[in-house]
Amino acid sequence: MDHRISKHGKDILKSKNYNKMHGYIQHGSVSVFRHCVRVAETSLKIERFLKKRFNVKMDERALVRGALLHDYFLYDWHNKKDRPKGLHGFTHPGTALKNAIRDYAVSEREKKIIRQHMFPLTITKIPTCKEAWVVNIADKWCSLAETAKMRKKRH
Repeated sequence: MDHRISKHGKDILKSKNYNKMHGYIQHGSVSVFRHCVRVAETSLKIERFLKKRFNVKMDERALVRGALLHDYFLYDWHNKKDRPKGLHGFTHPGTALKNAIRDYAVSEREKKIIRQHMFPLTITKIPTCKEAWVVNIADKWCSLAETAKMRKKRH
């Protein structure tokens, strides 16, 4: 794990509620916990590339914390009885944001990252900061890789 994830997300990674995500599956056999850490790692790689190549500066702390909390919904989304009403893809950013605000000190930028990470599925929640765009892209990339790996194992 990138040391910057531990640096900025220590309180999150050590919390009891966050560690419950080890018990929820995101894609294939990847836990929600592992998925969120992968999204944070991938976001930092994208941020490093953008900084080196185009001198784009970002709020590294918000990027890491937003990535760690983007799927902080705390239920098994595969089980209809456990999740809130509505389609998970549309509703979980709001649930994750509500839980994050309840459990951590979340900045306005971190709130944007969590709320906006499912664009374009959530068409009205267009990312409004660089960090939200990066987490949005990293999430799609990691989700695709995890799903492809799951399908490859089946065949």
